[in-house]
Amino acid sequence: MKLYAKSIAQTLPDWATVVTHSADLFEIEINDEHPNFQSLLEELETEIEPGIMGVKAENLCSRLGIEMSSPYLQQLLEQAQTLISLIATHPDYKQLLDQGYQPDLNIADAQTALTYLQWELERNREPSI
Repeated sequence: MKLYAKSIAQTLPDWATVVTHSADLFEIEINDEHPNFQSLLEELETEIEPGIMGVKAENLCSRLGIEMSSPYLQQLLEQAQTLISLIATHPDYKQLLDQGYQPDLNIADAQTALTYLQWELERNREPSI
């Protein structure tokens, strides 16, 4: 799991590592399988919506001394495309398809939706003539 932060505490827990740091952004990799991280999640777990339990990102970041930053939408789209490609080629996904899994929307639909969003972002970046 990754977090993007504007600022971080001087010391991070052993399950959190700064992967990259630019002038205004820290990319932090979280080992979400680490027992200490799991304990923290259990401690912070609350009812987010009626019947839905989870951890609010703001509570987690506050505990870690991290000020969150929203990554650029283009960056998120690139990461999403990469993840979708990995899912599409994953053996477990292929096995589900071989067993007859037929969703109403498929991986190609998700890729197309992200591509349309990327095109819209690019179109809006172009200067008006």
